[in-house]
Amino acid sequence: MSAPETQDDAPHVPVLLRPLLKAVAPVSGVWLDGTFGAGGYSRGLLAAGAERVIGVDRDPAVFEMAEAWRGAFGDRLVLVEGTFSELDRYAAEIAPGGLDGVVFDLGVSSMQLDQAERGFSFMKDGPLDMRMSQSGPSAADIVNEADEGVLADILYHYGEERASRRIARAIVAARATAPFATTRALVAVIERCLPRPKPGQSHPATRTFQALRIAVNDEFGQLAAGLESAERALKPGGKLAVVTFHSLEDRVVKRFFQARSGRTPAGSRYAPEQAVEAAAFTPVTKKPVGPDDQELAENPRSRSALLRVAIRTEAPAGRADRAALGLPALPAATGRHR
Repeated sequence: MSAPETQDDAPHVPVLLRPLLKAVAPVSGVWLDGTFGAGGYSRGLLAAGAERVIGVDRDPAVFEMAEAWRGAFGDRLVLVEGTFSELDRYAAEIAPGGLDGVVFDLGVSSMQLDQAERGFSFMKDGPLDMRMSQSGPSAADIVNEADEGVLADILYHYGEERASRRIARAIVAARATAPFATTRALVAVIERCLPRPKPGQSHPATRTFQALRIAVNDEFGQLAAGLESAERALKPGGKLAVVTFHSLEDRVVKRFFQARSGRTPAGSRYAPEQAVEAAAFTPVTKKPVGPDDQELAENPRSRSALLRVAIRTEAPAGRADRAALGLPALPAATGRHR
């Protein structure tokens, strides 16, 4: 998908595709692209040797845009509208023998950012929406209806916004006059709460928009469930590759790989010892892989991207403790799952 929003007009280029293909080589068998988007990863996997790719996305608009080129791959490319948290179900129907690989490219796509009508962008005026599936509660619903404390928690935990309480207070005061309907109206309130950024600093609305998008789409809940679903769907020797774009996402992925690689859970020396499950993954990338100079020049949006890869073992699939992953709970008042 894409890195955080910037003012440059980078093309829809799959981020970290070259290092990803290198890390998972050789590519063969059946793969699942859990975040199909513009199809860059799916096409890259097919070109690298995948016999078949299952492309999954919850945004129906991406499949409409793929109609112009998907036919060239025939039945080698299967598209499924749904969430990657259920990818093991899709895989069982299409590849009952298990998957040879799964890729996730997290966050919001540059394609979605560039569509003002989707409401993801603070650089473009449009409806305050942010729903990837185009269904369920929108960002406007949260901003206009959530309690001030809930809003502050969302901004702090999902956006790491240090001025969360100040912004939440300003939002509640402004909506008493008129409900928020557009991205521009929300940006104006945020800009009044924060100082003008210095050269090289991110826009004041960056963290708030990230937090709202995560809350609207329950991205952390989906991520944890998607990683576990991939573990269930991968055959022994299958590869899991995940590209993240901010520290919160990368922390969850890092801790998942640690927990499912047979490492002893951290805890108090006074607490009872915990049983260590057999390792379900073997790490390929000891440290996350970022973009090289060539990719940064080609696609500035890749600057914060990180890649982690691991290989599935023969151990039974299990579950990763949500607290151990560092997942913040989604406030119930948003209308989404915890």
